[in-house]
Amino acid sequence: MSTLSSKYGYIPDKDAIDRSLQTISASLESLSSNEVLMQCFSMMDLTSLSNKDTDTSITKLLEKVNVFRKEYPQYPLPASVCVYSNFAHIVKKLRPTPELHVTCVSACFPTSQSFLEVKLKECEMAVLGGADEIDIVLALNSFLDGKFDKAREEISEVRRVIDEAAAYQNRKVVLKVILETGLLVTPELIADASFLAMEEGADFIKTSTGKVEVNATPMAAYIMCECIKAFYQKTGRKVGFKPAGGISSAMDAVCYYSIVSTILGKEWLNKNLLRFGVSRLANNLVSAIEQKTVSIF
Repeated sequence: MSTLSSKYGYIPDKDAIDRSLQTISASLESLSSNEVLMQCFSMMDLTSLSNKDTDTSITKLLEKVNVFRKEYPQYPLPASVCVYSNFAHIVKKLRPTPELHVTCVSACFPTSQSFLEVKLKECEMAVLGGADEIDIVLALNSFLDGKFDKAREEISEVRRVIDEAAAYQNRKVVLKVILETGLLVTPELIADASFLAMEEGADFIKTSTGKVEVNATPMAAYIMCECIKAFYQKTGRKVGFKPAGGISSAMDAVCYYSIVSTILGKEWLNKNLLRFGVSRLANNLVSAIEQKTVSIF
């Protein structure tokens, strides 16, 4: 058992996880109610992270959010709109209400390959530009080399910088740390990365950037949620979970919702502790609820 895992008394049991995931998979149809789908919609970070993003395209995305609010007033809004840091001001200006958060991927997303000073400056500028939430990628160049202290330092420094920038504006900012689980080849590494990020102040741990070959998987999600549970039992601090990358169907959302419900319970089934990183899911959730094809986003 690694030092981090032993600290929390956690050993990933792949066979047991496989059995539990089979049970969850078998029950998804019965769990897929309109109430659950509506909850999943309220937990989305509606995302646009394309090389082709422009001021105009992000403006159009916010216009779609505003149209949706008028045409479907019975629906909640998504939890946030997630964009690159340079678009934070547009989301802040055009969102219909501050309850719709501005989320920015920052710190040289998606690779986290740059100087720490550059990463910190981007995070600071994102917050000053209006970001309510900052998503960063674990420094895999350090973590995969066994340099855990250096990976820790980056998260800790980002936490410090965004908190200072937010305090200057008399508010608080949420920090999500992306583990990029598709590049962590063992359950043990996923667990170590989860505990490391939580120890350094992550408010959420997130599976993936959506920019690598393997993104969110039920196995990685299960391990991360077990780590969140072990961390909570040890420290009393609740950390949120965000699956992202490849989540496009309503049943995908129900699967991850069910994993969180099974391991962490109903207390985690809200947007303060569960998010979905999505670019395609929104239309599919509404279509599943309305029982017809809906294409707004």
